[in-house]
Amino acid sequence: MVQSKMIYQGELRVAATHGPSGASLHTDAPIDNHGKGESFSPTDLVATGLGSCMATVMGIHAQKENLDLKGMRITVEKLMTATGPRKIRQLKVRLELPHPLKPEAADRLKEIALNCPVALSLNADIRVDLDFIVPNS
Repeated sequence: MVQSKMIYQGELRVAATHGPSGASLHTDAPIDNHGKGESFSPTDLVATGLGSCMATVMGIHAQKENLDLKGMRITVEKLMTATGPRKIRQLKVRLELPHPLKPEAADRLKEIALNCPVALSLNADIRVDLDFIVPNS
């Protein structure tokens, strides 16, 4: 079990501390939702969590297969609903591999990314689109 502790600091800002490591971060409501937008919003962290989780599980597989993913670039664009309850409606993920790979290796990495723990934990209403870029050899 991993525990995070948070303190609401007022003005829509929260300080969070990761229990095991003591690392800390802040969240802030975005400007379009009454905040100052001075840090990640909670939903930004969901998007960031998806991208970093995809990279992590791909990295685990790459270590086992002796593949070099160092320098891989991950971008996640978060789109919120325009009407109804405010929630994430779509996450557009772009994974750019740093080196060419054999098609079967690239296909396996893409499958691993799409089945990372965060992706599997997202509500089925959230559309996840993956743009998986592999350089030509």
